Amino acid sequence: MLFRLVAFALLALAMSPRLHAQQALDDGLPAPAAENTRPTASAESAWIDLRQNKPVHSKPQAAPDWVEAVSLVSSQMADGSPKAIFRLRLAHPAGDYRILFFRLFFDDKADARPELVCWDESGTQVLRSGALGAGIGLATSDSEMIPMNDVSVVDIEVPGDGKTIRGAYLDWMTSSEVVHPVSASHRDIIPEPFSASPPLHAPESDLEQFGTVKATLAAETIPIGPDVQQGATFQFDMESQPLLALITFDVASPRIDSPPEVYVNGEALGPVTLTLPELADPGYRGEMESMVKDMQFQYTGWLRAQKIIPAANLRSGKNDILIFSGAATPASAIRSTQVQLKYLWDKSDYQLRPTR
Repeated sequence: MLFRLVAFALLALAMSPRLHAQQALDDGLPAPAAENTRPTASAESAWIDLRQNKPVHSKPQAAPDWVEAVSLVSSQMADGSPKAIFRLRLAHPAGDYRILFFRLFFDDKADARPELVCWDESGTQVLRSGALGAGIGLATSDSEMIPMNDVSVVDIEVPGDGKTIRGAYLDWMTSSEVVHPVSASHRDIIPEPFSASPPLHAPESDLEQFGTVKATLAAETIPIGPDVQQGATFQFDMESQPLLALITFDVASPRIDSPPEVYVNGEALGPVTLTLPELADPGYRGEMESMVKDMQFQYTGWLRAQKIIPAANLRSGKNDILIFSGAATPASAIRSTQVQLKYLWDKSDYQLRPTR
């Protein structure tokens, strides 16, 4: 059957003078262009705004030559409910670029989790990402690495009318030889654009190295709110009091001036420290409030959070940790929550300073 092409202001024909005109789409893929010539492409990154704004509130956007066309198509799920498909026709830029970094920005609703579906020119499905996000009900983003050897079209499929999709950041990846320590635990070594931290991995069992014990408090995603009653509570046992402790976790969609706060054994330790990516990251979303002059910013993705726990706040036996979001962050979530405990090691490096 034929899909109905849905026009929306931001992705109309005026999207960019360098983009091809959008075309009607069939049940699989748009037919390849009759001509074999393509404009000279560059490997610059692309930001594709997919918000369905009204024409009066929208402006034409530009994109690199390798983004050939963008369209919105209405379809149906298997049960007959509506589904939206954002269709991106992509060329391969000049140069040896084979992997595409695709970061999708969306509202992570449980009943509207998007998927990426990749097609070749013959209309054959090459790849499918599976549902992105975690259904936590927050504005977020998720990334995929797409091998582009045979891919010419990438679809973003999402249940509903597609208004939960906000945008996509695309960047071509290059390869180089990377060395890493053999003894290091598993970690993502592919750098994210804008120096964003890779997802935190929670060890399945306790690890000990050089007098330090690392233990997972909870690997799963846990919703948190700004009240103590909406916080995430953890309890763990220690045989002896450490010299120092460090709490580490990923936090979703916080306002950057209102990070989560930590209580340990009933005592407030204050807000955590967030590891922020560069300000050019499209994950930053401005927020304006009435009677407030300055714009505040929420990061619509996951950020690394850490908090030092002084030894005086810990004790041998059971210890309780409470984490809740900052007062200006009405809803958030944390994942891969872990604690590190530092003890005296026989080769510890320390100095004894005379009392003044």
